[in-house]
Amino acid sequence: MIPYTYTPLLTDLYQFTMAYGYWKLNMHEQEAVFHLIFRKNPFKSNRALCCGLASVVEFLKNWRFQQDDLDFLATLKNIRNEPLLPDEFLHYLSRLTFTCDVDAIPEGTVVFPHEPLLRIQGPLLQCQLLESPLLNIINFQTLIATKASRVCRAAQGEPVIEFGMRRAQGPDGALSASRASYIGGCVATSNTLAGKLYDIPVRGTHAHSWVTAFANEKEAFASYASIMPHNCVLLVDTYNTVEGVKNAIEIGKKLREQEADLLAIRLDSGDMADLSIKARTLLDEAGFEKTGILASNSLDEYVIHELKEQGAKISSWGVGTNLATAYDHPALDGVYKLSALRDPEGQWQYKLKLSEQSVKISNPGRHQVRRFFCNEKYVMDVIYDLELGISDTPEAVLLDPGQQLKKLDDIDAFVDLLEPVFRKGQYIHEATSIHTIRENAIEETSNFYRMHGESQYDVGLEKNLYTLKLELIEKVKP
Repeated sequence: MIPYTYTPLLTDLYQFTMAYGYWKLNMHEQEAVFHLIFRKNPFKSNRALCCGLASVVEFLKNWRFQQDDLDFLATLKNIRNEPLLPDEFLHYLSRLTFTCDVDAIPEGTVVFPHEPLLRIQGPLLQCQLLESPLLNIINFQTLIATKASRVCRAAQGEPVIEFGMRRAQGPDGALSASRASYIGGCVATSNTLAGKLYDIPVRGTHAHSWVTAFANEKEAFASYASIMPHNCVLLVDTYNTVEGVKNAIEIGKKLREQEADLLAIRLDSGDMADLSIKARTLLDEAGFEKTGILASNSLDEYVIHELKEQGAKISSWGVGTNLATAYDHPALDGVYKLSALRDPEGQWQYKLKLSEQSVKISNPGRHQVRRFFCNEKYVMDVIYDLELGISDTPEAVLLDPGQQLKKLDDIDAFVDLLEPVFRKGQYIHEATSIHTIRENAIEETSNFYRMHGESQYDVGLEKNLYTLKLELIEKVKP
């Protein structure tokens, strides 16, 4: 993340008005539990890929009000031109430190709707202030990692490079997209700053402007090869693609005289299938069988799949706008809901939000997600309450397609997905390198598709939790 985003001011104003209300009513230290979930798989897919936890960790480690934050909050006025937040409250914020517990599903894990990606437990005021930034971080990176995973799957193991910085939503959008794309399976990014910040490999060729800056294409290629003999990828479609390939081959022969080689050519327009086939033929006939063909030009998983169906001879893929902006599904519908408050006697009081849309009725309790396996295959995920517990062979009510009771009696292993990350504000989780996260994400995604393909995966509420939810609905509804 860009350093300025570490401030607690990265939140919506209504979080501050509620926080002030909790403080004014002496509710601010009441222990609360919130969960961050998403309601629907993106991209008409059957899963998502969890991403963004490391950015959350950095945000929470640095979560502290600085004097200039408080000075800004002091300038906010209500309709009567009075301070919106009184000095006494701002003084409280000046001494506030992060003291919550955070449990999270590790990055790179395949996840599904309604499962808590994060569980936040701690003082109500702190949990409330964290809603907007946590949603901002997790929603976007999970969305982009999922998109990248789909694109890489369509490429069938061929390298995918993320090229999306120039059309991403601002600097942090570009950086977050680069990070999430790498976790989702991309081999590199064009974003140099992302390479520095996140230890992601960076790749780059040249633009059409390089070619048009010279008298002709051949001179442009020769000049580029002379300064980049061991990083020579030539963009061949500035004027005429087939002639561009021929010019690149001529320059490639001169590179070999210098004990270098033409690494690849790049196609960025036109009939990519036809042009790649023609380019491959020309390259092979000239003895450049190992020279790759990199394609760009508004690619996504659907275009890549179609090009492969057409027999395109493309060996690597540069994917930009459609990946970095999640063009066909621009937002993950993640939400952050209060699910329990501890009363003065120390008992948990379960909370939920009602809605006329059943998908928007939140789940009460303090949740964990248990993933069950049989013969090393995914069987089902069950959301359960930590107080109510779960049996070794539980019954669960499916959340989608809805309310079907399923008993898990053919299982031989399970794992609880949410892991401790912070306790009382102290970071206790062992950091994982981005490369390990990426490897795990690729393996997990591959295993999931090997077992399930595009079929629906079952997620359910543990039976006792479901019953408690129904009772609470009856209790609180008008």
